[in-house]
Amino acid sequence: MTSIDRRRFVALAAIGTAGVMHAGISSAASTPPVARNVVLVHGLYADGSCWSEVIPRLQAAGLAVTAVQNPLTTLEDSVAATRKVLARQDGPTVLVGHSFAGTIVSEAGIDPNVTALVYVAARAPDAGEDYAALAKRFPTPPASAGIVFDGDKGRLSEAAFLRDFAGDLPPAKAKALFAVQQPFHKALLTGRTTQAAWRSKPSFYAVSRDDRTIDPELERFMAKRMGATTIELNASHLSLISHPREIAQLILQAAGRG
Repeated sequence: MTSIDRRRFVALAAIGTAGVMHAGISSAASTPPVARNVVLVHGLYADGSCWSEVIPRLQAAGLAVTAVQNPLTTLEDSVAATRKVLARQDGPTVLVGHSFAGTIVSEAGIDPNVTALVYVAARAPDAGEDYAALAKRFPTPPASAGIVFDGDKGRLSEAAFLRDFAGDLPPAKAKALFAVQQPFHKALLTGRTTQAAWRSKPSFYAVSRDDRTIDPELERFMAKRMGATTIELNASHLSLISHPREIAQLILQAAGRG
C-alpha cells in the first residue's frame, strides 16, 4: 500500500467511525414515549428540597412527581433508594439527576419503566468508568477547594456553597439551601457504575455555562458523548433553582410533553 493509499484508507476509516458515532447520537436522541411520572434525584451538598422550584411546574402539567431522598452514603445505597422509588411508579417514568446523581441515574436508569433520562449539570459516567480520571482531563472547578471533612463525611464550606455552588441565587435563598445541606460519605465517591443507561435510553442534558462545581466543558463533553438533546443556561450549578422554568421544560420534553 502506497503512502497515498494509506492516507486514503485512514480517511475512509475516519468517515466510517463518524457515521457510527452519528448513528449512536440519533438513537439516543430519539423521541421518547409519553411519560406519566417523573423521579428526581439530588446530588451532593443538597437534599430533595432542591427540586422545590421544578416540582410544581411538572405537577401543573399533570405529571406525578417524586423526589428521592438520596442517602449519600454509598453508590449502592443511593441506587437502591432510587430503585425503590422507581418501583412505586405506575407506568412510563422520566428519571432526572442533578450533579452527582447523574451517576445514580446512569445506573438505575436501565429500569424498564424508565423511558428517558435527564441530566442537570450532572455526572454521566460510562459503565465502569473512573469519573475522577475523566474529570482530571478538564480544569478543576473552584468548588473542589471548598470541601471540608468531618471524619469520613464531607460538605461544602459556607463560603464555597454561596460562591461556587449557588453563585447565581439571592444570598438569602442560598443560605437557606446551605442550612439543609446533607453531608456525603467518602465511600460514595469510590463507587463505579456497572451500567450506562444513556446508551440505550433517550437522554437530555442541561449544561450550566457558569458552573463552578463541575467544569462546563466536562458537561459539554458528557452531553455530546451520550448524544443528548442539550440546552445551555447562563446558570450556576443550581440551574434547577435559578432557571426552574427551563429545567422543567426540558423534563417535559423528555416526558413527550414538550
